[in-house]
Amino acid sequence: MACFGLYCGKTLLFKNSSAEIYGECGACPRGQRTNEEKYCQPCTESPELYDWLYLGFMAMLPLVSHWFCIEWDSKKRCSGGVLFQQASALFECSMAAIVTLLVSNPPGTLSIYSCGVLMLSDWYTMLYNPSPDYITTLHCTQEAVYPLYTIVFVYYAFCLVFMMLLRPFLMKKIQCSLYMPNPFFESIYTALYFFPVLTMLQAVAGGLLYYAFPYIILVASLANLAVYLVFAKIEIFSDLIRTDRLLVLFSHWFLHGYGLIALSREDQLEQNLSFLILVPLPLLFYLFTTKFTKPSRIISEGAKWY
Repeated sequence: MACFGLYCGKTLLFKNSSAEIYGECGACPRGQRTNEEKYCQPCTESPELYDWLYLGFMAMLPLVSHWFCIEWDSKKRCSGGVLFQQASALFECSMAAIVTLLVSNPPGTLSIYSCGVLMLSDWYTMLYNPSPDYITTLHCTQEAVYPLYTIVFVYYAFCLVFMMLLRPFLMKKIQCSLYMPNPFFESIYTALYFFPVLTMLQAVAGGLLYYAFPYIILVASLANLAVYLVFAKIEIFSDLIRTDRLLVLFSHWFLHGYGLIALSREDQLEQNLSFLILVPLPLLFYLFTTKFTKPSRIISEGAKWY
């Protein structure tokens, strides 16, 4: 009996030296994907560079959210220990990433097996269940992009676990060292809100993010850098010679390079490194044109309206 649909296949039930027995047409087990003959085959390929960059982008979302909430809470309540909290968030997310890779297939290693991504529909197989006789639906929903879809959920779960295990003790330690009368756990409470949001984002728009994340990184980092340069009143190169400003600049340059390498979708390191020449161009363009735009004047004139 022939298999219908993009993602339906026959699973191997028994194999010996003389015969192979396959089951009925249906969804492939996790970690397998149909080949051209509609047989389920185990995925043993290593992820492409673009896939690793996608996973890195999804791993950065909780970290950036943590840092933003910690910074926001510190300004609102004038609380201390911001650097320690941000370092704790970095440690939590790093440990969660390492543990996620260790428990993934193959277990005990920092490498993973991947089925790869061929098209956008691979992320939404539930929308492609065929009806061979136009009456009965053959359910073939599966993780065709194994493990790019579910590994993000596992990572978020470990992030939440490590945060609940480590952050309260750090916050209590900071509270005692700074002689603060009340603990400040708002950054933890906020994380309990944004983790469900990130989970829903991956569940609904994971495939869209897979193809759009290089553009998201580039647009967000360029816009954020421009806003920072304007409000920091940086108009000449010497204005950048400060530790905090250089740290912000290098962070944005890292995101620029990350987005450019992902956008190239090349697995060859030499070609990827050539794109890094473009990283300083937005800053140079800003410094060369700032004498015409005068951002400090725009800010001072805008303040008169408030």
